[in-house]
Amino acid sequence: MKALRARVAAFGLTAAPQIEALPELESARRALQLLADEGLVEWTVPERFGGADSNGHAPDETVSVRALCAIREELAYASGMLDIMFVMQGLGSYAVALGGKDELRERTLPDVAKGRLIAAFALTEPGAGSSLADVATRAEAKPDGWRLTGVKTFISNAELADFFTVLARTSGAPGEKDGLTMFFVPANRRGIEVRPFEVIAPHPIGDVQFHDVHVAEGELLGEAGRGLELALATLARFRTSVAAAAVGIARRALDESVRHLAQRRQFGRPLAAFQGLRFDVAEMDVRLRAAQLLVAEAARAVDNGEPATREVARAKLFATESAAWICDRAVQHFGGLGVKRGETVERLYREVRALRIYEGTSEIQKLILAKEIFGDAKS
Repeated sequence: MKALRARVAAFGLTAAPQIEALPELESARRALQLLADEGLVEWTVPERFGGADSNGHAPDETVSVRALCAIREELAYASGMLDIMFVMQGLGSYAVALGGKDELRERTLPDVAKGRLIAAFALTEPGAGSSLADVATRAEAKPDGWRLTGVKTFISNAELADFFTVLARTSGAPGEKDGLTMFFVPANRRGIEVRPFEVIAPHPIGDVQFHDVHVAEGELLGEAGRGLELALATLARFRTSVAAAAVGIARRALDESVRHLAQRRQFGRPLAAFQGLRFDVAEMDVRLRAAQLLVAEAARAVDNGEPATREVARAKLFATESAAWICDRAVQHFGGLGVKRGETVERLYREVRALRIYEGTSEIQKLILAKEIFGDAKS
């Protein structure tokens, strides 16, 4: 992993300047192209289906979480856009690897690994965020397959995607965990409408509306009624990597702070000479190292197939919350420059915020941990 990490670090620092001044969609496409040319996108697809060889870090039918974490930490250090375009290839396609028919896997996943197809993961709805049981998008069985109707929101790659993996209800009512099914839906199907919107940091995202969209029987992923399992399995595989991205952002913020405090002089001496600021940096360093260790522990456990609910929740909670605090302190260290558009710490401050929300909010991670601690995880 050391060689992979070093390679990604060097790539990130050369790739980031090539995309940072581009319009959002152009930046996203260019980022994916650069990632694919470097061979990094292959790590988001299992080796068995055209992805990278994990060198024994994970079975060939899955992806290595340790590799995902190493890559995301270094990409996030350099650029939030590089990070998001990397991981979305995995999030959007992993349900195909888990539950797709052989023919669908063969014609889809190798192209995902090469960046020739862009994937999107369509779970969230206006009324279904942390609680996926509240999904209301409905898929109705027809003689020629299914008809999909509903609205998804906060869908990364909404405008760019070549296909969506969609969680929809095939039976029951919103609020019921049973009756949810995953589907593969090509983005060029008649009846799909995309409405992009902006968030606080560059990120291709939007609403996706499905108006009586035809889905073939061969595009069913897994078994009908067991889609929630596929969705949760995908999130479980990739959630630790969110914590790794947070570590990358926090490490960059700390590096920027140290550099600035050493160079900036006030009252006749460097800011780094002031005890209060030195205490800040010391605590930033400790929180960063603790987050790195929690991420490593969780990634190792998931790769080894061990029960890792606590480990993943700890890593996601602590790393994202600590990264937000570290970025806030970095902005404070820069003073007025910290909120000036174009400064690295200002960008990091915006990029880090969403990590405490997506793929399980901090509050959800606390609920998970409490259930594990009190032994009522199955209640």
